[in-house]
Amino acid sequence: MTLFPLFADIKNRRVVVVGGGSVAERKINSLLAAGAQIIVGALTFTEDLLRLKGQGAIETITGRFEPAWLDGAWLIVAATNDTATNQHIARYAQQRQIFINVVDDTQLSSFHVPSIVDRSPLIVAISSSGTAPMLARRVRERLEAFLEHSLGPLAVLAEKYRPAIRRMRPNLRSRRELYDTLLDGPVAAAMRKQQGLLAEHKLIKVLEQAEAAPKGKVVLVGAGPGDPGLLTIKGLRALNQADVILYDRLVSQEILALARRDALQIAVGKSPGEDHDATQQRIHDLLLTHAKSGKYVVRLKGGDAFIFGRGGEELEFLSEHNIAYEVVPGITAALACAAYAGIPLTHREHAQSVRLITAHSSHHDDTHDWRSFAQGKQTLAFYMGRSQLPWLSRQLIEHGCPGETPFALIENGTRSNQRVLGGPLKDLAALANKYGFEAPSLLLVGDTVKLAENLHWFGARINARTNSHANAAVAEWVMAA
Repeated sequence: MTLFPLFADIKNRRVVVVGGGSVAERKINSLLAAGAQIIVGALTFTEDLLRLKGQGAIETITGRFEPAWLDGAWLIVAATNDTATNQHIARYAQQRQIFINVVDDTQLSSFHVPSIVDRSPLIVAISSSGTAPMLARRVRERLEAFLEHSLGPLAVLAEKYRPAIRRMRPNLRSRRELYDTLLDGPVAAAMRKQQGLLAEHKLIKVLEQAEAAPKGKVVLVGAGPGDPGLLTIKGLRALNQADVILYDRLVSQEILALARRDALQIAVGKSPGEDHDATQQRIHDLLLTHAKSGKYVVRLKGGDAFIFGRGGEELEFLSEHNIAYEVVPGITAALACAAYAGIPLTHREHAQSVRLITAHSSHHDDTHDWRSFAQGKQTLAFYMGRSQLPWLSRQLIEHGCPGETPFALIENGTRSNQRVLGGPLKDLAALANKYGFEAPSLLLVGDTVKLAENLHWFGARINARTNSHANAAVAEWVMAA
């Protein structure tokens, strides 16, 4: 975040605008809407600015910029067409520690004027930090179409009854549920029909209902492999309702940032070398403690909770202790990482089945059917296998899988730092070490992997292939556009 978003109260506060042209005029109209006391200094002024002066809406100073204009100012807008003048104003603003916006100059500006969606008193401001104003305007256009105009009167109604809501719903979770009813239920429906009195009546009826004691529950949410865009809508809703979030090590910070700001977030991820049974018992204890205290608990897991995520064990525990629960599926790593690497898991010519396999097991208790894994016309997806690569490749080859079978090792799949390593199975361990691949990495093995050479579209890809002349690995980096 390069800029700190801030809503400023400038009502009856002095704001100086230097420049009297059409650009200054646009800025002044926005400042007037916020109630600012505006002083405009310039050599000439547009007709509309002179009209505003005649109406007493603004004051004007005719002449070239003087530092005395800044006396008592809270904000400054430099909207001249002279770069040297703008630089001069910006220097004085910095000396006096006054925030300044220099139109079309991000380097000289200490604040930026955002694109605005006005549903007063609800205001949505969009900024590209001065880098791409057109992008901010496009986002504003989309929000204008999405946000109903009834949100403004609805916010006024919520403000009017806020003291009563706090008094009659002292429990925070119950209060949030009432606001959900206000925003999503019959109150909002009446406001959309411009029936303000009916909306107020319906809100009063809701408030008169006795407050029910909150019952704890757990929602098991699959967060997907990392890209926040792959989180489901139901998963996002759960994060915004949660009192407590227990999250795994591989859940991305971008997804955690989507949660309610006041939710208690507890890291419960398992790290290599830990006693996983002890860690799981701690997770069970936390789920039980918070749910029994009436909290809405989200158990947030990377990928999907029911694919090597011990989600079933946690539901069994909750069921044994009569704790209510729900499950929100997530996109599991094999599906998402393969898609982001341009690798179809099935293909009519290459693979008629897919196997999801955990490689997180010790060699002595291995019960995998390696001979069936080595058969063709299938795609193998190994989870949690980075430390097991020498053993995995050896087992597959020893049980009949050709050493030239293509593999793809996908590190940080779907995230901004995704890398994909491709090559023959016999070189898997050596290539992974050579290019420094780390966990989390998903391994795909099978003939569909070679399709990534043409279908790859996201992140960085390393294709290690055998050079027929030198019989050595050649690396090709391809950055997705």
